[in-house]
Amino acid sequence: MRLSSMFVPTRKEDPAEAEVVSHQLLVRGGYIRMLARGIYDFLPLGWRSVRKIEQIVREEMDRAGAQEVHMPAVQPAELWQESGRWVEYGAELLRFRDRKGAEFCMGPTHEEVVTDMIRGDVKSYKQLPLNLYQIQTKFRDETRPRFGLMRGREFVMKDAYSFDVDEAGALKSYDTMFDAYHRIFQRLGFEYRAVEADTGNIGGSRSHEFQVLAETGEDEIVSCTECGYAANVEKAEIRVEIAEAGEPSGSELATLRTPKARTIEEVSNYLKRGPELIVKTLVYMADETPVMVLMRGDHQVNEIKLKAYLNGELQREVQDLRLASDSEVEEITKAPVGFAGPVGVEGVEIFADLAVEPMVDFIVGANLKDKHHVNVNHGRDFEVKAFVDLRQAGAGDICGRCGGVLEAHRGIEVGHVFFLGDKYSRAMNANVLDEAGEHKPMQMGCYGIGVTRILAAVIEQNHDENGIIWPMAIAPYQVVICPLHLKNELVVSESERIYSELKAAGIEVMLDDRDLRAGNKFKDADLIGIPVRITLGGRGVENGEVELKLRSEDEQTLVALGDIVDRVKVLVAEALVGARGER
Repeated sequence: MRLSSMFVPTRKEDPAEAEVVSHQLLVRGGYIRMLARGIYDFLPLGWRSVRKIEQIVREEMDRAGAQEVHMPAVQPAELWQESGRWVEYGAELLRFRDRKGAEFCMGPTHEEVVTDMIRGDVKSYKQLPLNLYQIQTKFRDETRPRFGLMRGREFVMKDAYSFDVDEAGALKSYDTMFDAYHRIFQRLGFEYRAVEADTGNIGGSRSHEFQVLAETGEDEIVSCTECGYAANVEKAEIRVEIAEAGEPSGSELATLRTPKARTIEEVSNYLKRGPELIVKTLVYMADETPVMVLMRGDHQVNEIKLKAYLNGELQREVQDLRLASDSEVEEITKAPVGFAGPVGVEGVEIFADLAVEPMVDFIVGANLKDKHHVNVNHGRDFEVKAFVDLRQAGAGDICGRCGGVLEAHRGIEVGHVFFLGDKYSRAMNANVLDEAGEHKPMQMGCYGIGVTRILAAVIEQNHDENGIIWPMAIAPYQVVICPLHLKNELVVSESERIYSELKAAGIEVMLDDRDLRAGNKFKDADLIGIPVRITLGGRGVENGEVELKLRSEDEQTLVALGDIVDRVKVLVAEALVGARGER
């Protein structure tokens, strides 16, 4: 393709709304353009790379025995009401009515639709197992779309759904998809972790996220340095070692002024006491019931643990667990946010993390503006209903599996696999006859990959100060030819020859035939991130040489004109073979 006739609108400046490198470079490199918040156009270069990611995913899905289908993006409300998710899914579900008043939604995922598809035609265990997948546009009405393609509202996803007659078969299907995902992300060249995760609003009882390691990732994960165990921090198992309770000093509870000291860090600095000596008070709303949660100042609450505990304690399923609003906190504690504490609060149950139990003479908010209590002791100054493990894992914690030390990472979730069991099949009467002639709900799994998110995640791991560094497997083009002197007939003719011969060899090649200075051509080539660059200058061509440079390397080499096509063919072939994991 000749660059002079291509639509590649590169930019020199970062877009104002871009917060992460991938968003900046995708816009500057002419890959995407924002249409509305969280909704993007894919320009020619961007869509070529998306299609290559899709092809890798298709190859591995087919290899794993899954069959491709295509389901509608618009879904009737009746199916979601049948599964119980019409209300449960929340505000991210974009609902609307057609001209006749019937309710629909834009599909954020397709569990209901695929279950409806299967229950109509699959009646016997002899028709199982089945695994169906699609690559399709999804829509989730995110509250805060940001980071470009990493948290958009409209995106392309691969979603697969397995159906088995029993749990053993379903777990086998799960493992097959788990292995396929490893192959996909290895082919993409990612540094990643497969981590145990919460099932969220998809449901089910077993779940793994595939997290690409990147400092810009939204997710926090931990992994063990000894046994390799990895998990999302909300799911991570840690070994909680409770210290022996200290002896209270006997000092009376006292109230100190702490002007404008709202956060743990501010209180710690003002009172010159470590955060481990402070107890922070968090007010949550469990649906409409307020609860107070106490954590050591240097620890974070794990809301999944909290919700699971409250489900049992309140003897009902908590649908919505959230931090109380500023006005709700003030109504409950009679003080502004930042000064809440457990002393003197009435009508609210207090739960504390296990690490709070041995603490004595600690500091808490005084439920008065700009004031904190010191020399506080539970049992004497307030009552805790229960001490529970509510702590979120972090770096330095002890691995719950082997006793090793956990290290922390940030990650970008690019894939997620779930064992659903009969969550949807039972609710939607998707039953089959088993070998004994009994009707049983099918056992299901679901498996998602964020195709367009991968585009961003690759860049987060593969870039430098000059632009994108694409892996060969998903680069929009593999080679760019940069002739520098377009008035030199030999430069032009040799450029055309190399261009024609590489195309004939099946190499995806761009010819930068624009009448621009060398610096401008090189800047665009680096920004766009094409893996191989061939440069032809007047003096070099007259000496029978061209410059060859890999985008991933700083140095360039001189190659004989007669050898350049064969040299590039070998480079591209070796890179693609490596991406496929072939030997």
